[in-house]
Amino acid sequence: MYGYSGKILHIDLNERKHWVEEKPEKWYKLYIGGVSMASRLCWENIEVGCDPYGPGNPICFANGIFSGTPVPVGGKYGLASKSPLTGFIGDSLSGSWFSVALKRARWDGVVIHGQSPNWIYIVIDDERVEFLPADKLLGLGTYETEEKIREIFGDDQLRSATIGPAGENMVRFANVTNDGRQAGRTGHGAVWASKKLKAVSVRGTYGVTVADPETLLKMSFDITEVAQGPYTEKYRLYGTSTNVLNANKHGFLPTRNFQEGTFEFAELVSGEYLDEHHKVKVIACAQCPIACEQMSIVKYGPYAGSMSGVEYESLQAVSSNCGISDMAAAIRMVEIADSCGMDTMSMGVSVSFAMECYEKGVLAKEDFKCKKYPEGFEANFGNGEAGVTLAEMIRDVEGIGALLAEGTRIASETLDKERNAETYKWSMNIKGLECPGYDARSLKTFAMGLAVGVRGGCHNRSAAYDPDIQGETNRFTVDETRGEVAARAEEYAAVYDTLPLCKFIRRCFTGKADRAGAWPSIAKLINATTGWNYDYDDVELIGVRAHTIKKAFNIREGWQPKDDDIPYRWKHEPMTKGVGAGHVVTDEELEYMKQLYYQAKGWTEDGMLPKQLLIDLGMEDVAEEVGV
Repeated sequence: MYGYSGKILHIDLNERKHWVEEKPEKWYKLYIGGVSMASRLCWENIEVGCDPYGPGNPICFANGIFSGTPVPVGGKYGLASKSPLTGFIGDSLSGSWFSVALKRARWDGVVIHGQSPNWIYIVIDDERVEFLPADKLLGLGTYETEEKIREIFGDDQLRSATIGPAGENMVRFANVTNDGRQAGRTGHGAVWASKKLKAVSVRGTYGVTVADPETLLKMSFDITEVAQGPYTEKYRLYGTSTNVLNANKHGFLPTRNFQEGTFEFAELVSGEYLDEHHKVKVIACAQCPIACEQMSIVKYGPYAGSMSGVEYESLQAVSSNCGISDMAAAIRMVEIADSCGMDTMSMGVSVSFAMECYEKGVLAKEDFKCKKYPEGFEANFGNGEAGVTLAEMIRDVEGIGALLAEGTRIASETLDKERNAETYKWSMNIKGLECPGYDARSLKTFAMGLAVGVRGGCHNRSAAYDPDIQGETNRFTVDETRGEVAARAEEYAAVYDTLPLCKFIRRCFTGKADRAGAWPSIAKLINATTGWNYDYDDVELIGVRAHTIKKAFNIREGWQPKDDDIPYRWKHEPMTKGVGAGHVVTDEELEYMKQLYYQAKGWTEDGMLPKQLLIDLGMEDVAEEVGV
């Protein structure tokens, strides 16, 4: 095959052995790569009903079809396991050189089984696999771990995916980092820690062979040239943090644990403010002509020297959503999360949850005792030092940080039971995954997209916020189109997540973020890489299959229709400020939209997968297990 090796590497941590599984070309045509292939590998290898922290939950990598080729923003891979936050599929993406090294080692995917009795890291050197003791790596941060492994081997080209102290401490939303990028959500770092796996390092020395290098090179050059133009300008200049002021203007910027959608100090935590006062440089992933990551530093004050790449989702979670207007404190919180391997979004929402519990009297000052503050501290909204300290406490699972490290669903259930409270009313998660940076009370298509999302509270997998924000729908109302709109937005996003391609390239095909322009170009890129004969409809089905295999996984793990829901706050507590004031998504509206969505997907009225639909997608084995 062109573009693929046809081989999946399996590694057993218990037995310290590995073996090769060869996959037929038909399998690759169905699942392509990225989150679709990683989820399929979970489907094939997981112990059904397993504990996410048990030996039956494999770590599944799947490379991208374009990794190691000239295709812009194609250097990404998918990572999947059963999520310890949700109990459902936990799929994430990360980019840069790790995926390229894996492709050059001629592995389309890697499945890591079992649990090690002691801390180790794995080195994949082309066909050779080594199991090495990780004692000297324990306690190191994510970046430090990568550098230490390079130092041990004396090889700057050795690429590593690692966990940090948050993962080692089993923070339920710990992540995996490589090359400064994160497979950021759903708790992969905690799964790795349950296996005592500190890092996976890869050296690849082979080339990547494609079917039509001349066409692929020409198309890649053309896309790269367009990607240097106006369609990606805002990402190149300010990064995604420029979205803060836009979200605030339109009334959906999460503020004080999603109590409101406007923040009175938004300008002080905006991408524009970040650019003017803190930006040091911009960084690009491998194969990326855009360079969106804004590296920012604190120059003065108690957090001087703190530096990290600051994206919108991270920034809103630790600033406006915690009521914090101090950009220096926000940068420090992001730095803590990135250096210790922790999802900034879940961390920020967990901190804001604790702050609301404090302000409403469920938690008191003495509940926030720690080494830094033996008598406790005031954990009120807007307190930047409290936010920084809580981030450190979560990282170290110290004091109240140990409870917050479980995520807002478990933390809320625990407090409500122990203190006879009602914190579920402000526990902002969906299926256990903390909500993203869009208050959905005034984005009703998106509210439904989040509710039905197989990953949980995730904007990247749903993408239904886009038609709401772009005015393709009336975001304050509900009508009969919403099911179709959400379903198509979700499948559109799934195509990019499966190839995978960064979504920032989506307007560089025709100037519009739509199928009409992108799918023919993507089909040509696939064909030039593989020699296949993909067309528009084949590309369309990439997204359908990607979402379907994840849905099937969830059904097999016990999903029920009641799991498709949104937080209490969005259904019962209208905002009082901004253009979104007065709006909620009622239970009736949500149920109506869910039925429209299930219908648009071709599912049953209770959200199950018809057997014939699965057979038509070429997923006969899945149909036998979960089809109805």
